[in-house]
Amino acid sequence: MAGAQPGVHALQLKPVCVSDSLKKGTKFVKWDDDSTIVTPIILRTDPQGFFFYWTDQNKETELLDLSLVKDARCGKHAKAPKDPKLRELLDVGNIGHLEQRMITVVYGPDLVNISHLNLVAFQEEVAKEWTNEVFSLATNLLAQNMSRDAFLEKAYTKLKLQVTPEGRIPLKNIYRLFSADRKRVETALEACSLPSSRNDSIPQEDFTPDVYRVFLNNLCPRPEIDNIFSEFGAKSKPYLTVDQMMDFINLKQRDPRLNEILYPPLKQEQVQVLIEKYEPNSSLAKKGQMSVDGFMRYLSGEENGVVSPEKLDLNEDMSQPLSHYFINSSHNTYLTAGQLAGNSSVEMYRQVLLSGCRCVELDCWKGRTAEEEPVITHGFTMTTEISFKEVIEAIAECAFKTSPFPILLSFENHVDSPKQQAKMAEYCRLIFGDALLMEPLEKYPLESGVPLPSPMDLMYKILVKNKKKSHKSSEGSGKKKLSEQASNTYSDSSSVFEPSSPGAGEADTESDDDDDDDDCKKSSMDEGTAGSEAMATEEMSNLVNYIQPVKFESFEIP
Repeated sequence: MAGAQPGVHALQLKPVCVSDSLKKGTKFVKWDDDSTIVTPIILRTDPQGFFFYWTDQNKETELLDLSLVKDARCGKHAKAPKDPKLRELLDVGNIGHLEQRMITVVYGPDLVNISHLNLVAFQEEVAKEWTNEVFSLATNLLAQNMSRDAFLEKAYTKLKLQVTPEGRIPLKNIYRLFSADRKRVETALEACSLPSSRNDSIPQEDFTPDVYRVFLNNLCPRPEIDNIFSEFGAKSKPYLTVDQMMDFINLKQRDPRLNEILYPPLKQEQVQVLIEKYEPNSSLAKKGQMSVDGFMRYLSGEENGVVSPEKLDLNEDMSQPLSHYFINSSHNTYLTAGQLAGNSSVEMYRQVLLSGCRCVELDCWKGRTAEEEPVITHGFTMTTEISFKEVIEAIAECAFKTSPFPILLSFENHVDSPKQQAKMAEYCRLIFGDALLMEPLEKYPLESGVPLPSPMDLMYKILVKNKKKSHKSSEGSGKKKLSEQASNTYSDSSSVFEPSSPGAGEADTESDDDDDDDDCKKSSMDEGTAGSEAMATEEMSNLVNYIQPVKFESFEIP
């Protein structure tokens, strides 16, 4: 990784920065859905932004790894207590509306197995500040791709936070943290002149960062680094000189395929800076010498991460037509498990969007309740149903929290009710508001030869991919006319649609509505599959512009 200096691409990513208010701590009230007990706590974040932790009135400390945090929500998007008694307890003696003071931190090891930490601040401004700060720390790309040394520092920070009321570090925490080989942990502790019994504890002052490094070196010896160190000129001397270190970086580490003008080899002055940064012995560092300990620290440092920071940052050209890109997409987005009998969840739409997905799938079906609300599910299976409206609200909430680039809503529309399709279109318009792209951009009309707009042009926009109602001739019929859609008429010869029998509901006296029903209700050739989609009504068609589902013909360019 060394040698690829950030000269070509100016890094836009910002390092972790924890505000003073988070480090100092703030009073909150913690509550849980399963109980009517509320717990006053003081919530803090460690200076490096690895954890946020809280202490209750009994001085007991709990912590949450910020790398597990998926989202932080406040106000109307946070969870609210359902129990009236609990609401009353949380609202007593506080300033401001309860809803605006609520925070929900969503965390978990993956997108499906998530939990919630529910908090109430004493002031609305505090709730907003903590929500924004926690979300910023949790989604920091540099923090998510830390160096080996940073991860070891994180483990040390965890041990220092999980102390007894007397301020001592329980050895059982060390054994739990390094659980692969208990005997090696015991030997490494003894090498540091520390007690090794699992039931013992040690004072914090006896477990300094230097002692921790000695412990790690004994726990995980690195003989291969000693061999490299010797290979580059330190066979007779316990250090590398500036020139020897420069040879290692430029000849051993640097990719020879790199352009030497864009990615020049390091010079002596730059290598000296690295030696002063990583060499723990200041007298050696001043003389331009690096010990094996400093060499190991350098190899574990940020200059030698698995992924270069420039690759984490946006470094691609995003001004090309939309069709020139692969799009991070999700299939059966709503499912938390198998597609035959798995549960569907609105939360999945939040989670995939927060993880960077830019195209989600909505399998829409006609709701069969009295309210006639459309639902999302996997058709002809035992998967559960979720509300279409709630999904649209979830998408609106999280669409652009982690990325400004456009969202594509891939509709698989099986709703054969014009009334419910009209509801779907109305929900999209009202909930998405100006974010919904209703008309083609002025610079990119839907005309032959005009390219699609780029992701940059479509930033913060939501696009609907759905079938579009075909233009029909008005000869001999009283059907409604659609405006000419020159390049947007949908036809898909891969699906066969036949008019279905009239429904058992009340007949509509208006011929227009009868015609809409005939157009909308289509049946599948094989009723055991979900292969056939309903024809789009005019309301849904009006949401479609740049993207439609079409049958694949070939890779040949016409």
